[in-house]
Amino acid sequence: MKLTKKSHACVRLDKDGQTLVIDPGAFSEEDAALGADAILVTHEHPDHFDEFRLRAAMENNPAAEIWTLKSVADRITAAFPGRVHTVGHGDTFTAAGFDVQVHGELHAVIHPDIPRVTNVGYLVDGGKVFHPGDALTVPGQAVETLLVPVMAPWNKISEVIDYVREVGPRRAYDVHDALLTDLALPIYEGHLGRLGGTAHQRLHPGAWTEV
Repeated sequence: MKLTKKSHACVRLDKDGQTLVIDPGAFSEEDAALGADAILVTHEHPDHFDEFRLRAAMENNPAAEIWTLKSVADRITAAFPGRVHTVGHGDTFTAAGFDVQVHGELHAVIHPDIPRVTNVGYLVDGGKVFHPGDALTVPGQAVETLLVPVMAPWNKISEVIDYVREVGPRRAYDVHDALLTDLALPIYEGHLGRLGGTAHQRLHPGAWTEV
């Protein structure tokens, strides 16, 4: 499987001629979801869910479909009848040849005064890749490649390090990193690399690796 990092929280997975895109939000490239056969969205926040990018991808490929939670599906189902599927914690499905399990229910706490929205994570192909969205969800089974939400208004580096340790993946790649400056990146990478307990790497937007 080929994993391509896009800006912020978005990644593309390619396997057997099929493409799966996760979280093409407003901080990602305008064409981040173009060419996708299936799109997964973890939650409704605009840095993960951007209607413009979804519409462009769905119009570009009339066979493309979306899997997401109810709060997002309610906003786009009317535009693409029969092509938007609502999922929640514990669900399993196949999207463009990728086997997907759904884990988690709520976004991480930003502040007690801010209501929590729903959020799901996606475990792809039996643990080959796990994207938790905006939560430190532990899927409860082996994970080969963990996509780590490295910097957000709701987390701190100690929590991220402990999360990587608890999941215990073979390798970890940063996502949710658009808010980090070039000055801060080496600090975060150093802490995660030294303390995370796994092979940690950063992929710059557009870079890819085999997983």
